Amino acid sequence: MRFIITAQSDAASTPSDASAEFDAELFKAYMRFNEEMHTAGVLIASEGLNPAAQGARIAVADGKRYVVDGPFAESKELVGGFYIIEVPSLDDAIQWALRAPSGLGTDDILEIRQLTGSDDLPADLLRLIEEAAPTWSADTWQSRSSGTTKPGGAR
Repeated sequence: MRFIITAQSDAASTPSDASAEFDAELFKAYMRFNEEMHTAGVLIASEGLNPAAQGARIAVADGKRYVVDGPFAESKELVGGFYIIEVPSLDDAIQWALRAPSGLGTDDILEIRQLTGSDDLPADLLRLIEEAAPTWSADTWQSRSSGTTKPGGAR
């Protein structure tokens, strides 16, 4: 099972001081955590999101997409970063999240959500995916199946 763990500020906490000196040891703790997950074979991706970088939000109305203000309504809603991990269960994902360091002020709350995998979808939907996006589905959806028969009868 794949999970995304997003990191965000807690609206109830005191915002971190932007002028505070960079804490190299805290940063190294984050990198050691990444290394630990990588070594354990569970880390798929991990990135921080730059709060100062330009971004955009795209909405839809009447079937057409358009740009709206954003990327976030308030800085307290800013996602500071994410981990994508692959572990056997939600409990395992929770155990990894409980071990994550904290202290940057953008990671007070870690939210864990399971990503949709090929095993979560009915066979007829998987066939439609394979038909519409054969290369992408072979590289992503089909390769993540846990032994079930994939579209076209392959394993």
